[in-house]
Amino acid sequence: MLFIRAAALRDLDALAQMARTARPVLHSLPHDRDALRARIASSDASFDASFDASFDADVDAPGEESYLFVLEDRDTGRLLGTAGIVAAAGYPEPFYAFRNDALIHASRELQVNRKIHALTMSHELTGMSRFGGFYVDPSLRGGAAADLVSRARMMYVAMHRRRFASEVFSLLPGVTDEAGASPFWEAVGRKFFGRDFRDVEVASGGRSRTFIAEVMPAYPLYVPLLPAAAQRVLGEPDPHARLAYRIHRDEGFEVDRYVDIFDAGPVLTVPVERAASVASGETRVVCDAGEIDGAAAAASWLVASDTPHGPRNAFRCVLATLPRADARAPLDAPTQAVLGVRRGDSVYCAPLRQDRHASPSVDARPGAPQ
Repeated sequence: MLFIRAAALRDLDALAQMARTARPVLHSLPHDRDALRARIASSDASFDASFDASFDADVDAPGEESYLFVLEDRDTGRLLGTAGIVAAAGYPEPFYAFRNDALIHASRELQVNRKIHALTMSHELTGMSRFGGFYVDPSLRGGAAADLVSRARMMYVAMHRRRFASEVFSLLPGVTDEAGASPFWEAVGRKFFGRDFRDVEVASGGRSRTFIAEVMPAYPLYVPLLPAAAQRVLGEPDPHARLAYRIHRDEGFEVDRYVDIFDAGPVLTVPVERAASVASGETRVVCDAGEIDGAAAAASWLVASDTPHGPRNAFRCVLATLPRADARAPLDAPTQAVLGVRRGDSVYCAPLRQDRHASPSVDARPGAPQ
């Protein structure tokens, strides 16, 4: 059985391996072992504060908290995925992205009226909650485990609304080649940094480093002046990120007007109240699996708990088959054990599958030349 839980220091080796092998590079998951250890410790403290109900009640706005989740195989103990949340992106420094602006260049005398796209460095995403660090073992990419890894984060947000912003965004990796080179970086970033994309990608630590504002261009970049190869990848997710793109769209994320400042990857946003795991979520009461007619159990659901019977940082999320319309959640004994719940406890549930969304057309991508 696969389940999501809070990361712990004992997971350091497995998380370090994921950070090293993930393609494209996970800039939001530290590659330095000491930095990764600090990230896990920060997550542990954030979960600990969230578990303390009296502390949670005093949190009026998201701050420096960050949360790191892992996907564990209960039978083997092996870790097969990870994902994270930053409560307030850019805390305490601004979070940078390129904003796609449409500028009108017109001349009545020449009868010219042209809409020209320009990219302007912006920190307007600062303060929004951010999803990042998504990774799932390649062996699981064909099933629902990837959905569990990604969407468990929104389940946690739904259960702890005070600790997160009213809107969430996710920055997906932009297009890179087999060698890890980015066409957009080669056209823009290298001109200012003089370094390889991968080196700066890792050093950026989540797009909130002061050196970004110090080195990146302060004036708008006119898209038609960029090489065709760079224009083609604006707002386009890397082929390896198509799975994450689909899962985000299923959750309700929409393509926004921002792109990543380094590789031009897409930024997707969603108001929390419109996210599928929130809008379609509901609290159910646990019952034993045999208490409901099996024929009524017709859909896969995400089921999450912050159990009062377990240790601190006890958030768990699993996939289970539940009735489509019932106030109860019939769970077998192993699932109850993983969630740390008993008959009569409450769990938060959301249907796994939503209406699928088509990928955006080229012209719908932020920054696409017109």
